[in-house]
Amino acid sequence: MEKKEILSQFQVTGDMKSVEPYGSGHINHTFLAKTEDGAKYILQGINTSIFQDVEGLMENVLNVTAYLRKEIIRMGGDPARETLNVILTQDGKSYYTDPDGAKWRVYEFIERARTFDAVESKEDFYQSALAFGKFQAMLADYPADTLHETIPNFHNTAKRYQDFEKAVEEDVCKRADEVQQEIAFIRARSKEMSQLHEMLAKGELPLRVTHNDTKLNNIMIDETTHQAICVIDLDTVMPGLSVHDFGDAIRFGANTAAEDEPDVSKVSLSLELFEIYVNGFLKGCEGRLTQAEIAMLPMGAKMMTIECGMRFLADYLQGDIYFKTAREKHNLERCRTQLALVADMENKWQQMCALCK
Repeated sequence: MEKKEILSQFQVTGDMKSVEPYGSGHINHTFLAKTEDGAKYILQGINTSIFQDVEGLMENVLNVTAYLRKEIIRMGGDPARETLNVILTQDGKSYYTDPDGAKWRVYEFIERARTFDAVESKEDFYQSALAFGKFQAMLADYPADTLHETIPNFHNTAKRYQDFEKAVEEDVCKRADEVQQEIAFIRARSKEMSQLHEMLAKGELPLRVTHNDTKLNNIMIDETTHQAICVIDLDTVMPGLSVHDFGDAIRFGANTAAEDEPDVSKVSLSLELFEIYVNGFLKGCEGRLTQAEIAMLPMGAKMMTIECGMRFLADYLQGDIYFKTAREKHNLERCRTQLALVADMENKWQQMCALCK
């Protein structure tokens, strides 16, 4: 089905001039649509192999963005630029199913803003921390338990560990013998993996609305002011823990090496970037985090990093079936990078805790 024909199913204005691939996302298929009268829209094909409950996903997006819009207006902000705005279909639905069964949605395009795939400056990293902290603050009173889990057990580290052990036991590609050191490293930390969820179950950590993919490229940066204006990619917005959102950003952004750096001697936690992110995140949160949450921010960083390492290693053991790879042993290199980062976090644990206090 032609993209212009798909767009005609939505409440867009004007005749379509062009529809071109847009952005660098790996999950959904994203296009920039332009009309003859200058209007712009983002058209996305939703990846239903990953997001199987599209109805629940879009219900989350509609409800959360509606709530954010009210908060932004209350604070005197611009709801057209500071949150995503969904364009409904002609019959008032949040997405369209084409004759082939593919699911599509449309957002208003945010003008004069861009995303960055990597940290180009310390200010960029600070701005992303500020934005994700503000996201927590604005949604602090939202009933998180009413949200759908778009990917069940997404950041359930104990469950991820069980999946990892199953991959080791099955060893379908006969690769376990070559990664015994990595397996032992992960197993030595298995008792920590349920700590955060146990604290949640005891009421020691609150259930929050969490983004669950807090990378820099999910923040729109204003082209003129260079300030963060909008959190995007809300597909993984779910009930969760604030420390996981913090931790995944640290895992991705405060590593001195690339996520798949083959030379692990280059891998370390930048305490400078860690401190920058802590300051931005806590400022953005505006005092809405509890003392227990602040104290567990370093554990959030460690758990997100080891969880990612487990997932890379499990995928390697299963034959590289989930994460896209560019070379042989790519997932193993990714795993080793994450585990090296965990080890460096442990070496710098006291400094991390002190910076959070």
